[in-house]
Amino acid sequence: MAGASVRDIRLDLFRGLALWFIFLDHIPTNIVSWLTVRNYGFSDATEIFVFISGYTAVIAYSRMMEQEGWTRAAARIYRRVWQLYVAHILLFVAFSAQIAWVSIARDTPALIEEMELLGLGQNPYRAILEAALLKFRPVNLDVLPLYIMLLAAFPLVLPLVVRWPFAVIAASIGLYAATCHFNWNLPAYPDEKVWYFNPMAWQVVFYVGAACAVLGPKLSWLDRFRGLLTTLAIAFILFAAFISLSWHYNPLERLVPHWVGRLIYPIDKTNIDILRLLHFLSVAWLVRLAVPIDAPSLRWPIWQPLRRCGEASLLIFCIGTFLALSGQVIVGYYEDSILSQIIVSIGGIAIMCLAAYLVAWSKGGGPTASARRQPVAEAFK
Repeated sequence: MAGASVRDIRLDLFRGLALWFIFLDHIPTNIVSWLTVRNYGFSDATEIFVFISGYTAVIAYSRMMEQEGWTRAAARIYRRVWQLYVAHILLFVAFSAQIAWVSIARDTPALIEEMELLGLGQNPYRAILEAALLKFRPVNLDVLPLYIMLLAAFPLVLPLVVRWPFAVIAASIGLYAATCHFNWNLPAYPDEKVWYFNPMAWQVVFYVGAACAVLGPKLSWLDRFRGLLTTLAIAFILFAAFISLSWHYNPLERLVPHWVGRLIYPIDKTNIDILRLLHFLSVAWLVRLAVPIDAPSLRWPIWQPLRRCGEASLLIFCIGTFLALSGQVIVGYYEDSILSQIIVSIGGIAIMCLAAYLVAWSKGGGPTASARRQPVAEAFK
């Protein structure tokens, strides 16, 4: 059973890293975002976050289902869904108020349009209703609704993924393929919009993570093909890095053959283009080889801030989203200077780490507390 496995502290570490990357990437023209994965391949921190969410959901609730029954596990999942929903609504209110305040204080009405909040002023009652239905969201508030939708359906899949993980992966890939082929998506507001992260497509990342949590050591059979898979993964990552860098440097863009562009573009994020999925799986494969679960370096003190942020992921995500807009305003005030970008990035991460340590302290967590805990209890804490 997945829930009985040894705690994998890589989950907290890479989830914390994904939260830092999301914060840095959400500050426009941020030179520090060149340290994130977004600029060197097709996938970004979103894939990391959703994959780990699926992985940790199985760890959390499969043990509960085994010990207390499916009904108890499902009730616990829906309690978590409700907590996530409340957090999203509160974040929506705070984020919208922040946008409005900045727009008024700096006399920049274009900011409201840039952050896709015009609907709130044009038809406030309808916008409030659509926000409550998760259909109306300003920019950068799409991750939580995606996770809410994925977790809301998870109780129905949990018994299946625990017993037949390969069948669940096959069904998930089938739904993903059908979604991409028929262009299925959920409606959003205003009426002509759809969900930026399509849950019917992104579920494939979530359930691949869930299946990996169930299979655990059984995945070692892939090591029989380690040489071939590693070679393919490295080759694909290098190809993705070349294409991604060509978006920023014209000399590289001219080296990309036109037939390659016609073949791979557009690389859709809404329906997680197959190139994004393959890139993420390639990175995940190399990380598995480079950072085994028992690697002594995982417990080095230098990584503790990342682990702390990963342990308090819901709070850190909300703080990071709020800080990203603040950082955008500050950087804009200083005319996008490189120094302001660096200071804002370091300051924002410092605030996120401080909040994570305060949460750990309030729970009585010492430096080694995370190592003593049971396996990850929630995908969002």
